[in-house]
Amino acid sequence: MAVERILAPLKTIPNHIQTIHDYEQQTSKHVTEKTWHYLQGGAMHELSVQENQFQFQNIQLIPRHLNDFTQAHTQLNLLGIDYPHPIFLAPIGHQALFHPQAEHATALAAELMQSNFVLSNFTNTDLRHLNKENPYKWFQLYWQSRETSLSLVKLAEQNLYKAIVITIDAPHSGIRDRERKVFFELPTQMQHPHTSSYFKKSQIQEGEHPIFHGLMKIAPKWEDIEWLVRHSSLPIILKGVLHSADAKKALECGVAGLIISNHGGRILDTTIPPLIALQNIRAIVPAGFPLLLDGGIRRGSDIFKAIALGANAVLIGRPYIYGLTTAGALGVAHVIRILKEEFEITMALMGTTNLNSINSDYIFQKTIVYR
Repeated sequence: MAVERILAPLKTIPNHIQTIHDYEQQTSKHVTEKTWHYLQGGAMHELSVQENQFQFQNIQLIPRHLNDFTQAHTQLNLLGIDYPHPIFLAPIGHQALFHPQAEHATALAAELMQSNFVLSNFTNTDLRHLNKENPYKWFQLYWQSRETSLSLVKLAEQNLYKAIVITIDAPHSGIRDRERKVFFELPTQMQHPHTSSYFKKSQIQEGEHPIFHGLMKIAPKWEDIEWLVRHSSLPIILKGVLHSADAKKALECGVAGLIISNHGGRILDTTIPPLIALQNIRAIVPAGFPLLLDGGIRRGSDIFKAIALGANAVLIGRPYIYGLTTAGALGVAHVIRILKEEFEITMALMGTTNLNSINSDYIFQKTIVYR
């Protein structure tokens, strides 16, 4: 049986790595085959994984010219906080799978690049161990119970996290054929300081359904969201919203913003692409209500298209994990820099001088041809 040859993380970035795709190819050399399939895979046929990237190909750009760029910038204000650019890092758990420094490396790079970092509830790094004074960090919560969830929210408040992101689209794990085929499992010794109770299986009584009376029994409900909004001093953002009716309900509950996402295609296959859901939801929420797009961002032009269709900011997931795996904090910072530079150049060539000037007048949506 052949032994896998896994390269150590790079100390410098070689010249051949210039794009997110280059990082993706390099990443496969630095992880085990099982971990690679875990990172790349999705639910069932993985059609949503593919569609998250294809969704941007149906949009063409219509540039305008001869504008004055002396005051141009990429700044935005979200929930009362000024951010220098709209590229945020999505919550991704178990980062010790990809680099020994795990979330420490990601957080360091994000702070250096002034990119808002959403720390996963499934972090291998205690939320208290990241720089308390970094103004660009949110905490993501998987609902566990009211008592446990609120204790984590209070801990985040004490450590100056600026918002709470509740992931609502994954109350149960998706059917991931690829992971099953390679027998992927998290290392038994891996530490998860904020999810110990989550890994305890629900007690199923005789005659009860293992799914509906298992994890789904403890999944959050709308009244839990309303309750947490009342009990937290931080703004509450829901991640995983795709349906306009859920967006309306979130507004009624006092939610401060939404992340339009299908969990990177990892939970439920053939869901509506986030970019389409974004347009549907932007049409029914108040002007200025924060909507962030998560899913499929691979180029700076993708960021432009998302903002043109109603996003205030975007989140990247797999791309920064490619950077983390390849070269730790250096790789994550380089990935952010690549996308930031591509976005800035796209803005310049499109004739847009700030985020508010980017709108649907600059794009043309082709008729979707299903493959």
